[in-house]
Amino acid sequence: MSDIPGDLKFLKSHEWVRVEGNGRAVIGISDHAQGLLGDLVYVELPNVGDTVVAGNACAVVESVKAASDVYAPVGGKVLEVNEALADKPETINEDAYGDGWLFVVELADADQLNGLFGPDEYAELLESEEH
Repeated sequence: MSDIPGDLKFLKSHEWVRVEGNGRAVIGISDHAQGLLGDLVYVELPNVGDTVVAGNACAVVESVKAASDVYAPVGGKVLEVNEALADKPETINEDAYGDGWLFVVELADADQLNGLFGPDEYAELLESEEH
């Protein structure tokens, strides 16, 4: 299992969020999720200017095995999307917590972070799923 960065918060459905300050939050899917999906071949991201709602589907990642909805761990206005993924969706497989980020939102409500898993809780969740 890969190391889980300590600055991330997670949804049970394996999305992560990294708060950058200035109210910006980067969102992606976990290394565990990309491993379950396998080789990614397509990514559908929200548009800049869209508003995503915490807990709602807002993007799609598609592998040779399946398509999977991506749920927003926090709500807010989309400020930026990772356009490089259009040509290289496999970047998520290679670097799920780095260059494989999906999009950035302007965090609407920082209190939403309180309902997410910290890195240790997320690691425990993964362990419990494996048994």
